[in-house]
Amino acid sequence: MIVAKKKIQKTNAARILDRLGISYELLTYPADESDLSAAHVAAVTGIPLARLYKTLVVRGDRTGVFMAVIPGGGELDLKAAAAASGNKRAEMAHLKEVFDLTGYVRGGCSPLGAKKAYPVYLDESALMHDRIYISAGRRGEQIALAPGDLVRAADAVPANIAR
Repeated sequence: MIVAKKKIQKTNAARILDRLGISYELLTYPADESDLSAAHVAAVTGIPLARLYKTLVVRGDRTGVFMAVIPGGGELDLKAAAAASGNKRAEMAHLKEVFDLTGYVRGGCSPLGAKKAYPVYLDESALMHDRIYISAGRRGEQIALAPGDLVRAADAVPANIAR
């Protein structure tokens, strides 16, 4: 009997890391369309919630769209995110526009490889860890990498933006 191996197609995020020579690990898991929360991903994968970072798409009143990468169990502090990004006010982008803005769907939004290179702000708590997990750009796939490597790859600005 011949069993075909399923080859995983690399995401834009993985290709960017490869191009930059950044070491990472790709973790795949069965995505649950009914629960895309970070807490559920942590439970399914065994990744500590404190190391699992989610990417949020935010719109500032002065600079426009940017991405905020915060701990999976945290909430975005919109005032802090606005201040860090040079805005007076910031609001979450509407879920309906996330795909059009980034090319990513909810539950699969990565700070790397979006349709357009938006500014990225990484909650500074990430720098306390040797490795963090971010979406690889597809539901059911996470990338583990050093937070400093994410800063370099995404040209991210560390800031205190989560609570």
